[in-house]
Amino acid sequence: MKASQFFIRTLKEAPADAEIVSHKLMMRAGLIRKLGAGIYNYMPMGLKVIRKVEGIIREEMDKAGAVELLMPVVQPAELWQETGRWDKMGPELLRIKDRHDRDFLIQPTSEEVVTDIARHEIKSYKQLPVNFYQIQTKFRDERRPRFGIMRGREFSMKDAYSFDRDVDGMKVSYAKMFDAYTRIFQRLGLNFRAVNADNGAIGGTGSQEFHVIADTGEDAIAYCPSSDYAANIETAEALSLIASRAAASQAMALAPTPGQAKCEEVAKFLKCSIEKTVKSIVLAVDQEGGAKLFLLLIRGDHELNEIKASKVPGLTDFRFATEAEIIEYFGTPPGYLGPVKTNKPLMIVADRTVANMSDFICGANQAGHHLTGVNWGRDLPEPLVADLRNVIAGDASPDGKGVLEICRGIEVGHVFQLGTRYSESMNAVYLDEKGQSQPMVMGCYGIGVTRLLGAAIEQRFDDRGIMWPVSIAPFQVVLCPMGYDRSDMVREASDKLYQELLSAGIEVILDDRGERPGAMFADWELIGVPYRVVIGERGLKEGQLEFQARTDAEASAVPVGDVAKKVTDLVKAQLAS
Repeated sequence: MKASQFFIRTLKEAPADAEIVSHKLMMRAGLIRKLGAGIYNYMPMGLKVIRKVEGIIREEMDKAGAVELLMPVVQPAELWQETGRWDKMGPELLRIKDRHDRDFLIQPTSEEVVTDIARHEIKSYKQLPVNFYQIQTKFRDERRPRFGIMRGREFSMKDAYSFDRDVDGMKVSYAKMFDAYTRIFQRLGLNFRAVNADNGAIGGTGSQEFHVIADTGEDAIAYCPSSDYAANIETAEALSLIASRAAASQAMALAPTPGQAKCEEVAKFLKCSIEKTVKSIVLAVDQEGGAKLFLLLIRGDHELNEIKASKVPGLTDFRFATEAEIIEYFGTPPGYLGPVKTNKPLMIVADRTVANMSDFICGANQAGHHLTGVNWGRDLPEPLVADLRNVIAGDASPDGKGVLEICRGIEVGHVFQLGTRYSESMNAVYLDEKGQSQPMVMGCYGIGVTRLLGAAIEQRFDDRGIMWPVSIAPFQVVLCPMGYDRSDMVREASDKLYQELLSAGIEVILDDRGERPGAMFADWELIGVPYRVVIGERGLKEGQLEFQARTDAEASAVPVGDVAKKVTDLVKAQLAS
């Protein structure tokens, strides 16, 4: 490709609404242009990267035995009503009507449609297992789209769905997809980590996320450096920080704490460690006859994990209690709440660490006062014990092989063990060897194709621009001739090298635009092409060309006759690694 035949338009400054590095650089490099909130045009340079990503995904999915199809972006509401997700999904689901006033939606995912395909097309155990996948546009009506394509409303996604006879078969399909995802992200040149995750709105029995490690990641990941344990902080198991409960050594006493509503303030006022305090959080579950309240207790320096809280029996659809409800049950506004002698009985759930505390401090259910020396069994009944808190760096790893560290990650892939969540609700069944009807057992596997571009940039950039890995760079090498339009020697040498690289299968672009050297170099460093060759008259007369990798601090001289082989060898080595 010659630059004069392509479309290249870079910006010196990023738009004011670009917040993170990937958004700024994709706009400046001319990969994307904003059309509306969370909706982007993918310009030719950006589309080339997307097609590279898609190519790698397709190769690995096909190698793993998945079969590609394509499902509609617009889906009928009836299928989603069968599974209950038409009502359960929130405003992120974009609902529309056709001219006949029939309900449709713009797909955020395709479990219902692919299950409909399976129930009509698969009749016998002899047709199983099968794994269908597509690369298709999705739409989720984010309340506050931000960070460019990282949290956009319209995006491209690879979603796959496996159908098996039983759970054992589904686990085999799941393992194949997990391995395929590992190969995909390795080939994309990313530093990533697979972590245990929550299933969320998709449902099912187990899942793992793939995260690109980056400081700007929205998700916190807990991992053990000395083992393979890793989990999204939403699901990372928090062990008790106290091995066993000590015997009570203090009498419970009422302590005035005027104006001290937070655990940090109480600890400072009472001149004690915050680790001695207990935080009270009141949740409510709406039901016929009035809301049922739960009191959750975590140590003063810990944070409630809402995903874990939702897994406590009875708290699946919880909300935070209103101030009126809190006053009704505790007799005081928030800030001085505690589990001892509430106005009305309610379920008390203690985090594992709190359950092993003794002589602790909590609210007295009296404004301006706390209780000290509180002990389980003596001063209040034993609680229901659950894992309620977020893990923190230094916690023991749940696998017993070290301590946890926390890093940030960008979720780019997710694999789910769905089980029969969709096949049962949609009657997707097959006949087994005995002629008996059985529900198909499903798995679900997604990769955010367009999000991968942003994630890769967040991991690979410098003050000059993007640093693409060779496997997904829009071009693998750029030729920068000095005076292409003025020097026959430069033009002939550039065209010759260009043809040699094309013949070797290298994706090369020759910049024949006649730009000044500084502007030309700045463009290609911003765009992030991995290798650059500069062709000038002086070097040609000396038999040398200037070669520089995007990751190199300085250029080096290479004999003219060796350049094509050097570039080819480097590119092929990178693609093979």
